[in-house]
Order: sequence, then structure tokens, then C-alpha cells
Amino acid sequence: VQLQASGGGLVQAGGSLRLSCTASGSIVSIGPMNWYRQVPGKQRELVISVTSGGNTNYADSVKGRFSISRDNAKKMVYLQMNSLKPEDTATYYCNADINDGRRYATYWGQGTLVTVSS
Repeated sequence: VQLQASGGGLVQAGGSLRLSCTASGSIVSIGPMNWYRQVPGKQRELVISVTSGGNTNYADSVKGRFSISRDNAKKMVYLQMNSLKPEDTATYYCNADINDGRRYATYWGQGTLVTVSS
């Protein structure tokens, strides 16, 4: 099982980016899917999450600006980031709890860098 994140890049403050994450491999079911972010020297923090049923949870710092959605058929999760701020600059990681038929485990994508210029 692998998670592949994409969509990062450089954007000006106030702009938007959409990150995508695709799960592949032997997958029976996917539970919660999440986006984390990390800046050098700081702990990785949970930004936003969505359950298999579509319930979402947001960090206070991104409420009203970020949204998450998932396509269960495509095994994908998306992070729409609007009104970006320089403090949103970080490497963003997708994360999901996946049942591969043998075990239920947490998987991480490789990270995609988002840089917001002021």
C-alpha cells in the first residue's frame, strides 16, 4: 500500500492550491484520511481530516480557508487551500488508515512542499 501526494508549489499570499493524495495497492477499505503539515524544527501537526463517511475536522488555524474532500471510488483525498498565508508554508503529508486485507494500519505519503510568499 502506498500514498502519493501531489500539488504543492509556490503561491503568493491570498492565493489557492489544491493538493491531492492517491492510495494504491491492495486495499480493502480506507478509514479516516488526513492532511498534516510540518515546518523544519517543529512537530508535525494535524491540519484537517475526513472520515470514510465524510465527517470533517479542522485545525483552528485553517477553518474557513481550507477544505477536505475524498473520492472513495478513486481512493483519493483532496486538500483545497484558499486565502493562503505565509504561515501556511510547510511540507504537507497525507495520511490514512487502510485495511489491506491482512491488517489495518496507518500509512503516510511522501510529503509535498507548499511555499506561500508574502
